[in-house]
Amino acid sequence: MFDIKEIRNNPDFFDAGWARRGLGNQTNAILKLDSSRRECQTSLQELQAKRNDASKQIGMIKRDGGDATAQMNAVAAIKDEMGALEEKARGLSLQLNDLLSSLPNIMSSEVPNGASEDDNVEIHKWGEIKRKSGADHVEIGEALGLIDFEVAAKMSGARFTMLKGSMARMERALAQFFLDTHTAEHGYTEISPPLLVRDNALYGTGQLPKFAEDLFSTKETDHFLIPTAEVPLTNIVADSIMEQESLPHRYCAHTPCFRSEAGSAGRDTRGMLRQHQFYKVEMVSIVEPDKSHEEHERMLSCAENVLKKLDLPFRTVTLCSGDTGFGATKTYDIEVWIPAQETYREISSISNCGDFQARRMNARTRTKGAKDTQFVHTLNGSGVAVGRALIAVIENYYDPEDGGIFIPEVLKPYMGGIEKITKG
Repeated sequence: MFDIKEIRNNPDFFDAGWARRGLGNQTNAILKLDSSRRECQTSLQELQAKRNDASKQIGMIKRDGGDATAQMNAVAAIKDEMGALEEKARGLSLQLNDLLSSLPNIMSSEVPNGASEDDNVEIHKWGEIKRKSGADHVEIGEALGLIDFEVAAKMSGARFTMLKGSMARMERALAQFFLDTHTAEHGYTEISPPLLVRDNALYGTGQLPKFAEDLFSTKETDHFLIPTAEVPLTNIVADSIMEQESLPHRYCAHTPCFRSEAGSAGRDTRGMLRQHQFYKVEMVSIVEPDKSHEEHERMLSCAENVLKKLDLPFRTVTLCSGDTGFGATKTYDIEVWIPAQETYREISSISNCGDFQARRMNARTRTKGAKDTQFVHTLNGSGVAVGRALIAVIENYYDPEDGGIFIPEVLKPYMGGIEKITKG
């Protein structure tokens, strides 16, 4: 996850980077563990040399017909000492790995300083706000008889939703529209990935070990339900070396996402904004190290494009240091206008992770014919969250005269040509 040589050579750089995330000095503990581990390795090499010399002497004594018992005892003692040192070295390596695994990525210098989402920096706004306030998606959907929270709660508990009829169809239409746009216009390859993954996949993308409480897991098989398609899409390149000429790799997928929302007690409990199960179209790019900045801007435009096609007002912000995610070097959030809340709410996060995930999953690239490899850079972003897009369409396209919902022009082919969702 980090190059230990770089930490040794420039500890101040890393401490300054982690300080921007509110962390204290980390390199003292890292370098202490690293030094102890290297001392063990040096001692092991010295003992190995002594053991080899003693073993040679045993052979010589036996060839001369002498008694090699003392030498054999010396070799046995060295082996015991080596075993203890190997165990100590393994323990130190595990401690070092655990510490490094718990530390977030170093952010780009382009990330503005700040403590929370209130300090995020707006880049631009797009679209005309036609409905500034009014009924929310819960009132609208329940009045139409097409959203049922009560039945969902009976079978699954809080933070689950059941959609019916035209509302379920519009959710499907949004996902299909997003996929069609990203594959036909933006050059992404559609993937239908596994929804259950092992812990190594989640370690690779940075959800484990730090965010274990946010995940749902199976007891019988030690699998985890994916919190986002970022996990399986990025792990397509785990433990591989890609020829540089084959890059970039761009993938997208429409999947359900499962999150316990352990850290969000009391937030957005009404409606569909924050659910344990929701749908999202995810984009992932795997690129050469010097192309990730360019790809980040490209991915942002892809996500913005689908919202423009839906004619949904949005704003784009750069996340500040206090709001940037664990694995990201830099993140853009796209926030769609939600009339009932009279504000913009996140509908997509587009993150450049640099080589942070690639190091964890050992994903490399090399030029054709070269021996040396480099870690690739990985990027991920929602393209976009289907549930929140549905909320935005419901509220921005609501007709208060009859309680119906107009269908956005680009969705009409996916909705059988109907112009409006109405009761009955």
